Amino acid sequence: MIALRYGKAATPHHPRQTLSNTFNATADFAANMVRLGWFTGVGFLADRTARQAGYRPASRPADRTVPDRDAVMADIIDLFRRDAELVRSGVAAPGGEPAGGLRDHLDRLRAMLDDIPSTIERQTTRRVDTATTAIDSSGLPNYFTQDFHFQTGGYLSDQSARLYDVQVETLFRGSAFAMRRQALAPIADFMHGRDQRNVSLLDVACGTGRFLREVRRVYPAMRLAGLDLSRPYLREAELHLSGLRGVQWIEGNAEAVPLADASQDMITSIYLFHELPPEVRRTVVAEIARLLKPGGLFVFIDSLQRGDRPGGWDGFLDGFPERFHEPYFRHYTIDDLDGVFAAAGLPAVATWPAFLSKVMVRRKQTNA
Repeated sequence: MIALRYGKAATPHHPRQTLSNTFNATADFAANMVRLGWFTGVGFLADRTARQAGYRPASRPADRTVPDRDAVMADIIDLFRRDAELVRSGVAAPGGEPAGGLRDHLDRLRAMLDDIPSTIERQTTRRVDTATTAIDSSGLPNYFTQDFHFQTGGYLSDQSARLYDVQVETLFRGSAFAMRRQALAPIADFMHGRDQRNVSLLDVACGTGRFLREVRRVYPAMRLAGLDLSRPYLREAELHLSGLRGVQWIEGNAEAVPLADASQDMITSIYLFHELPPEVRRTVVAEIARLLKPGGLFVFIDSLQRGDRPGGWDGFLDGFPERFHEPYFRHYTIDDLDGVFAAAGLPAVATWPAFLSKVMVRRKQTNA
């Protein structure tokens, strides 16, 4: 087994390391720093547009502390160092963003800025029902048919699917790509000595397919599947992976995945659980445990939870649902995820923070 030091900037010698990988790692770090500057600028434009549309941020309570700007920047840069180490070690592929090219990226940014006034109007009026008019939502669970983040169409419109990635990267100043890619380290560890042609991976709530694209770029022969409730997001995912070997796209609910028991070697879930009601989280975990083969790998990435990091990081968590429509976020931040996973037969392997996210690595018990 490759003993990757999860969550650390330094990784032991890896058989894929080459001089070209070292060069690619340097280029990856530089590109991420450019992304930081770019999306910081985009964030400035987005904030200005929001203010022009009437947005007035609430004052932060006097007793709520958050890390200062220097601490935030240092943490983002540390994340980028870790991402570069994944490239140097051959765990992640170099480059890759934006997937559709510069012109497509600029078109999406322009559309995002144009959409901000309607987002601010919904935020002001607390209207969260445009998702129900985007498509026929009669077969979807009620918790899913609302405008998460106050975005137009929630997760159910073509426009939302087209804008989602630039919105998230703007919010996190270009770091979402690197936070997702932290999941590649435990996958590489699991894959050591295995033939990727005989390995299956399911990404639960795959969204626009950004993470599956990174997996496919490293493992061209692995059997990949992406599950999501949103047909528009699945279409966007298929677009993002065009030109790469195919993925099985499954339009379905993570509470009842249409796949056989013990059919998956690996399952990933990235930024799903904070969007789920507490009881649904537990149902989804039970499904993940059902689908995994004994000894199979589950890699979870989502927001930090309260108490995960000292130094005021809980202040960011407190402010997030105040600005965005996140009805289940507060409970998520205090939910006993470790206990939920363990009770389902998914004991812990490793847990570490990645800027504003946390990574949890679990293995299904061989007798579960």
